[in-house]
Amino acid sequence: MGAAAAAQAVRLSGSPVLRAEVQKLLDKRCSPEQASGRLKIMHPDDPAMRVSHETIYQPVYLYPRGELRRELNACLRSGRDVRKRRGRREARGKIIGAVPIGQRPPEAEGRLVPGHHEGDLVMSTTASNSAVGTIVERMTGYLTLLHLPGGHGADAVAAAVTARMTALPGWFARTLTWDNDREMARHARITAGTGINVYFADPYSPWQRGSNENTNGLLREYLPQGHRPQPAHPRPAPGHRRRTQRPPQKTPRLPHPTRRTR
Repeated sequence: MGAAAAAQAVRLSGSPVLRAEVQKLLDKRCSPEQASGRLKIMHPDDPAMRVSHETIYQPVYLYPRGELRRELNACLRSGRDVRKRRGRREARGKIIGAVPIGQRPPEAEGRLVPGHHEGDLVMSTTASNSAVGTIVERMTGYLTLLHLPGGHGADAVAAAVTARMTALPGWFARTLTWDNDREMARHARITAGTGINVYFADPYSPWQRGSNENTNGLLREYLPQGHRPQPAHPRPAPGHRRRTQRPPQKTPRLPHPTRRTR
């Protein structure tokens, strides 16, 4: 965690007003990323009321105890306070030629330039051993889904990523940041086929792929799951009106990238 992120973490833990605002947004089922964006709109002239979504995640995933961690964790969509395995054996640190997220271009971090994506797999039931791939563009929130009928091994994922990303214009497909899992072992094949540089998040650091994690949290509510963790506050039953009252998106609806004129 850099100096800026550390300063934000101190401000969140030491400011009751800011913490209360974050708590209210999470209570309304805003994701950490949506809460961060809403604070900028609600308090445009008050820098003290700004906090990044990574900072909201960190008390939950990094700090072993504390009231702030318990308050925030109770309202996360996933309802979990640790990063758990998702029904598959992981091979952390065994991907040959993996480029860490620290080497990703600075422009990707600022979300000011389109074309930088985050990806991962969303696992279905343990019995089916199936998955769907999700790729989210960091600036616009544009979602690309990967159909994986042949399984979610490295070859299948590389082929699906290549097919979907080559359909996007070059200005909208610059980098891809993925979780540090073995399905991305053929990342060099993806780079060769698309020209997209692939970077890997640090192990057990979901806030580094916050856009993708938030999107996956929404998808998991509608996909069949085998052994999904139960949230601290039970969600409404299917068909309950609350399901249709999602918080507004962090960005306005944008046209499909292939239809944009420069």
